[in-house]
Amino acid sequence: MDYFEKTLKSDTVYDGKILRLDVETVLLPNDNTATREIVRHPGAVAILPVTKDGEIYFVRQYRKALDMELLEVPAGKLEKDEVPYECAMRELQEEIGFAADKLTLLGSFYSSPGFSNEIIYVYKAEDLTPSQLTPDEDEFINVVKLDIKESLKMLNKGLIRDSKTAIALSLGLLM
Repeated sequence: MDYFEKTLKSDTVYDGKILRLDVETVLLPNDNTATREIVRHPGAVAILPVTKDGEIYFVRQYRKALDMELLEVPAGKLEKDEVPYECAMRELQEEIGFAADKLTLLGSFYSSPGFSNEIIYVYKAEDLTPSQLTPDEDEFINVVKLDIKESLKMLNKGLIRDSKTAIALSLGLLM
């Protein structure tokens, strides 16, 4: 059976600086119709910055959607026409004030494929050198450095609750 859903109608109900929300009417494989709410996102990067001493740089920041702080790897949204590699280098500088001489793509994943097309490219950054910290005007971030063993312990205990961070740690350290 073909599970493809043909779009019959698409309306953009919101178009903001981070995402666009489309409401689509689709034809189902059984010839019924359904409504799908789809978040369109330009994509993002997540970076696992690992030092020569076996430490990892994280950022701790408040997330309004959850009304709490999270410990996360540096990450950010792709700008228009920006390639993931360039975005990763930019985000390293913006969020933790470092450049990487070695940046390796570990993989990519869809963050929430049930309602969004957002793809996140995961990189491992090594051979880090300090550069100028250039944070976004609306971001307030605390940089946190933890050793690899402690980071994995926190992941295994469920203390790292951000999915991109859990995936970056898994791809970068466990595989």
